[in-house]
Amino acid sequence: MPDTMLDRARGFLLSKRVALVGLERSERGFSRAVFKELLKRGYDVVPVNPALAEAEGRRCHARVQDIQPPVQAALLMTPSAQTAGVVRDCLAAGVRSIWLHRGAGPGSASAEALALCREAGVRPVSDLCPFMALPDAGWLHGVHGFFRGGDRHPAP
Repeated sequence: MPDTMLDRARGFLLSKRVALVGLERSERGFSRAVFKELLKRGYDVVPVNPALAEAEGRRCHARVQDIQPPVQAALLMTPSAQTAGVVRDCLAAGVRSIWLHRGAGPGSASAEALALCREAGVRPVSDLCPFMALPDAGWLHGVHGFFRGGDRHPAP
């Protein structure tokens, strides 16, 4: 059975309790749009940002290990320089479903973060934005995902 990034993303989206790590302070930020869309679709999204007390009426946590009850998955929308530390936090919390976000920019993945996942036996989603994998997210997101190759190339 093929293992593409889109396959991994769809598997990740089966988790209904998800931490969104790196939620922006700005209510107009892209991570806020992802957060709101996941909430709208029925996900129990837990915001993680040590600089925020709450977002969209939900308590923010400083790190994934602080979340109770624990989450099933973590979507990392952090700068790549911070991602390895967040992956360590996720692994310490027992989270084995990890998505390293990438939209139009360089994304969250770093060589160190990917190596940490590999060493732990975690096969993360990387190089995709959730809007590329969510059903009915709009044609533009689907085109972006197509050109990124998430559904055509085997995942590393």
